[in-house]
Amino acid sequence: MFKIILKLIKTLLFPILTLLHWITKNYSHIFANLYDYFDSKTRLREDFHIAPYFFIALFSYIKSLIITKKFQYWYIFESKVSKHPKKLCLVYPNLQANGDFNIEQYTYKEVYDIVLRLSYYLHNDLNIKEAEIVGMYYTNKPTFIFFWLALWNLGAIPAFMNYNSAGAPLIHSLKIANIKHVLIDPETIDVFTLNKPDIMQNFPYIKLHEINEDSLYSNVLFNAEKYPKFRQSDKIRSPKTLTDYSPACLIYTSGTTGLPKSAIMSWRKACLGCSLFGRIYHMNGKNSVVFTAMPLYHSTAALLGVCAVFSQGGCVALSHKFSASTFWKQVYLTKATHVQYVGEICRYLLNTKPSQYEQLHNVKIAYGNGLRPDIWTDFKKRFNIPVIGEFYASTEAPFATTSYQTGDFGVGACRNYGPLVTWFLSYEQRLVKMDPNDSAKVYRDPQDGLCRDPEIGEPGEVLMRIFFPKKPETSFQGYLGNKSATDSKVLRDVFRNGDAWYRSGDLLKSDKYGLWYFVDRMGDTFRWKSENVSTKEVEDQFMHTALGEKCIDEIVVVGLKVLNFEGKCGFACISLKKDGSNFQSVEQRVEFLNKILETLNKNLPKYALPVFVKFVDEIEHTDNHKIKKTSYSNQMLPHGSGNNETLYFLRNYKKYQELTDKDWDDIKNNIIKL
Repeated sequence: MFKIILKLIKTLLFPILTLLHWITKNYSHIFANLYDYFDSKTRLREDFHIAPYFFIALFSYIKSLIITKKFQYWYIFESKVSKHPKKLCLVYPNLQANGDFNIEQYTYKEVYDIVLRLSYYLHNDLNIKEAEIVGMYYTNKPTFIFFWLALWNLGAIPAFMNYNSAGAPLIHSLKIANIKHVLIDPETIDVFTLNKPDIMQNFPYIKLHEINEDSLYSNVLFNAEKYPKFRQSDKIRSPKTLTDYSPACLIYTSGTTGLPKSAIMSWRKACLGCSLFGRIYHMNGKNSVVFTAMPLYHSTAALLGVCAVFSQGGCVALSHKFSASTFWKQVYLTKATHVQYVGEICRYLLNTKPSQYEQLHNVKIAYGNGLRPDIWTDFKKRFNIPVIGEFYASTEAPFATTSYQTGDFGVGACRNYGPLVTWFLSYEQRLVKMDPNDSAKVYRDPQDGLCRDPEIGEPGEVLMRIFFPKKPETSFQGYLGNKSATDSKVLRDVFRNGDAWYRSGDLLKSDKYGLWYFVDRMGDTFRWKSENVSTKEVEDQFMHTALGEKCIDEIVVVGLKVLNFEGKCGFACISLKKDGSNFQSVEQRVEFLNKILETLNKNLPKYALPVFVKFVDEIEHTDNHKIKKTSYSNQMLPHGSGNNETLYFLRNYKKYQELTDKDWDDIKNNIIKL
């Protein structure tokens, strides 16, 4: 039956869609003036750019899913190798000791050959088998991508681990994903080694592979004689039991439960979703080079960067880590056409001194999330970037929203389409009205118990449709090894009885043009230095220290907005036990905090450490014994609303000290950096 339907589609619909696709791809410049006029009124240009491609990609994907059974990303990569083997695939600006960059370049064929030899090494020397989950405790470098693709060739499942993770979060990450092997970057070995005794005690079966990269490059990656190419059998890589909602990889995300959760990235998202994302942001195989300084353990760089541009036959320019001072130099040297950002990066770049490279680059599109409207236009103008691609997405969400913003219209929006795509998306993305008496709950009409849409300009939680409510995992795969957290993200009987939707936990609002804008995060998380921080995890770590167990009665951690800084930094309010009277003076409390800091440094990444701390007599609670976190998140700096409070701050992430008026002035003037 499907073959008949597919044949009809090919006969009737494909020619029309293919023609539209071909016209928009090759002849849009002829109609540029006409396009500009109508687009200013209707925003249809991008709709016609997206829609034909989407339907063609969808039908092609369904064919691979049902007929050929080759729906994994490995086959997409192989098709690009076959199509243009000499095209650049990967560029890496390798910083040298003298401060210059050595530009490493790899074509698709070179990457493919390296990956096949590496596959032989992983399969035969490290004994990694299909379906095993392999942790990658790795920084940004070509080796990361080589390992990643080699694991996909073998049919294994890579788990992208946050290399800042240590202590309890690291142990938990290994446990919930049932990891069998861990590939450890030599740059992260020191942190990992501190936790090695606990790992071996808790997981004696896990094989830890400390990679010697010099040996790996000389003896494996470029040694065709010693290591032959190994391509896994299609039957092993793609067994009949594999579904397109099975895990392609795992990416860890922190939520309100405290410890990391392993979000499942399905093959559907990695293949179809990333392919569409690449199309939306005009990536192509002719000249597109996407520069990313985001960590590859995040979905932004891994899926929306690497997978998106590879799906279009373009090139990834991978930076080892973000550097504001060399960002545009690296962009220029790699000939990037696209750059990825998070909001903080844009402000950092605006605060740097002018560089010749910021005008010499070839960037046409900057895309990411978190670019604040107050610096949006300044960012575009200073760095001469025509298009901003602000999107809204979360690691585990079934879908994303995107914006392709040009000119002056739509500044700040994270969803900006014409009427066709907006109409189509209305069936899978909705905002829902919140309960005015409880901001964590959706509003339900007392007459029928169903939810309602918020008014224009009114914040509402983003919901994304689960198409088969009885099998929600087909749309929302959730978190591996955490059923309760997965179930908590599914909201049922929302707009009609029997439906099901994914809860994002984020508030957005719409305007009269149908554009969506990000408002804030719900729940007990905040975002600082491009990372999500769980307040519960930080609270737990404070209480689990020896001094905390002895002296802290209660602690509340919230995200605190600080003037001129992106995101929210950690703010801890501590209530001491009655026998904590030894810590009453400023000097004693500074000593107290710094003793606890010694332990926190071993168990929390730096971005999760509270930047500001206040001691209180008792923590405020509601009538039903919940902490009034809202009152703490509205803390006035530097001395409270009455200008009579003593606060402490973490200077340079090295030690706590009293926050004085001079310190506050230096923070506001960027002399002291947070």
